[in-house]
Amino acid sequence: MTTSTRREAADDSTGGDASGGDRTRSGGAGAFRAWLLEGLQRDPGATGPHAGQPGTRHPWWQVMCLTGVDYFSTLGYQPGIAALAAGALSPIATAMLVALTLFGALPTYRAVAARSPHGMGSIAMLERLLPHWWGKLLVLVLLGFVATAFVFTITLSASDATAHLIENPFFPDVLSGQRVPITLLLIAVLGVIFLRGFSEAIGLAVVLVGVYLALNTVVVVVALREVVGHPDLLADWRGALTADHSGPLAMIGMSLLVLPKLALGLSGFETGVAVMPQIRGELDERVRGARRLLTTAALVMSVFLLASSVATSVLIPAAEFREGGRANGRALAYLAHQYLGDWFGSAYDLSTIAILWFAGASALTGLLNIVPRYLPRYGMAPDWARAVRPLVLVFTAIAFGITILFRAGVEAQGGAYATGVLALILSAAVAVTINAAQEGRKGPAIAFGVISVVLLYAAVENIRERPDGLKIALLFVVAIVVTSLISRATRSTELRATKVELDETARAIVLGVRGELRLIANEPDARDPAEYADKDRETREYHHLPEDEPMIFLEVTLGDASEFESELRVAGEERHGYRVLTVRSPAVANTIAAILFHLRDLTGKRPHVYFHWAEGNPVGALLRYLVFGGGDVPPLTREVIRKAEPDLARRPQVHVS
Repeated sequence: MTTSTRREAADDSTGGDASGGDRTRSGGAGAFRAWLLEGLQRDPGATGPHAGQPGTRHPWWQVMCLTGVDYFSTLGYQPGIAALAAGALSPIATAMLVALTLFGALPTYRAVAARSPHGMGSIAMLERLLPHWWGKLLVLVLLGFVATAFVFTITLSASDATAHLIENPFFPDVLSGQRVPITLLLIAVLGVIFLRGFSEAIGLAVVLVGVYLALNTVVVVVALREVVGHPDLLADWRGALTADHSGPLAMIGMSLLVLPKLALGLSGFETGVAVMPQIRGELDERVRGARRLLTTAALVMSVFLLASSVATSVLIPAAEFREGGRANGRALAYLAHQYLGDWFGSAYDLSTIAILWFAGASALTGLLNIVPRYLPRYGMAPDWARAVRPLVLVFTAIAFGITILFRAGVEAQGGAYATGVLALILSAAVAVTINAAQEGRKGPAIAFGVISVVLLYAAVENIRERPDGLKIALLFVVAIVVTSLISRATRSTELRATKVELDETARAIVLGVRGELRLIANEPDARDPAEYADKDRETREYHHLPEDEPMIFLEVTLGDASEFESELRVAGEERHGYRVLTVRSPAVANTIAAILFHLRDLTGKRPHVYFHWAEGNPVGALLRYLVFGGGDVPPLTREVIRKAEPDLARRPQVHVS
């Protein structure tokens, strides 16, 4: 029985009795559990809603549409937010956002993509920079901001889709006050689709993005033609621009101040890296495809942002952007109805509603690709977190709560969304800056350092303007850290070895034993003859074992105790006339238990392991075990064995003196 199958057998064996009624009920529960955990991945490099066979991967331009439903859908609300934040300065502020996109976020994530072909993003780069628990803590904090950005992508986009639906002239007035229920329905439908196993997400994304960009092209071209055909409107805009600002420097300065409020236009880059596993090809081809994806999406979005900011600023009265105005959260939709009629406007509304709703699919895909790569591997989430469907239920429930809390308001959710987006882009810029510096590339290190400073300014200013966003993000961080640590504590007595291998010497030592298989658990100290002689003599005297009874020493050297799962490579050697098995691992008790099970399966014998009681405070011993992997090893080893093997007759025996 392998380690993983033994763990599953132990899980399946708990509870119930042998009655037929119980079997029927447990059978139904078992069928539901099997459906819920279908596709559960043990390989951390193969997690996610579309992970699996290479045949499920797609060309880069199709995957771009999956991340594009998030990125491009911001056209539904970004021009209105820019006009509301910057007024007549909207085109100038948007031009700065475009510059930050093309010369800041884009080169940063192109560098991240080169070092993250499995879609783990900048988080993995930063994880490698800090050792042990510090690296894990940093990842948990960043995952809090990931959750903030991606969950609010789902809720804000669905809320804005509802706003477009309600503002449509053909929508029944009787339902106009049902903003929250409609938004919850959109989120629920998205969740149900992923629960069913949504294998056609990219195909639908291609259609939605293609139609949406085509309609936006029509709207923007017609709107710009109106701008050119009505120089009086353009003159009015210029007059408003010069009336409020003394000169170009003042305009630039004010645009810099409002730039952080436009940060929603940077969403999509982290998602673009997260969906890299869906790109067809080997690792190098995947990296090239991801870079093409990021570059193409950034260029397309930049053109639309600039054009739409000019059109909306010149053609839409300022009052319409405010709360209750017809252009609030839907500036381009306003232009579509105004200049192309309600039928075309309604078609545009439908396309916008569809892509905003499906933007949640991009964010959900990102969450389902990122979260299972870290928390289960750290032991900081239940093992079911490697499966798609339980996570879909969890994230859908969270999205429900946020929608109800913010009453499906678009502007109200903008602060938290922008905080999450800027935190992720800033972390990516810092990661590539440090990486370039470590590799001795001074030019790129300086360039990325400047980008980091600009993004830091944007993040700090956004937090200053909208501190509620940081509070919400920190709530996500605290929730993830607390639940992760609780999960780590509750899973601490699991059998955590993913694989056990014995080298030739170790195998020969074990298979060479003719009688009972007896091991002395020895905490290596001086490793001199006296240490082994004393431990051997004490064990034989206390347990009344004859001198000729063969004994094997088992020594575990602690490695990085912050790691949860590990592969165990056991080495054998003859030392001072004694046979010794040595292994390095993050936790002593779990390692000993895993080796005992492996030896049982290898030899067909029930191994015996002998310990000496440890002295000291038991609470302190438990904390040392949780943090450092050591502690009071004998009872912990016995508990790991008990949980892993329900059959008393097959459990390795633990003896303590």
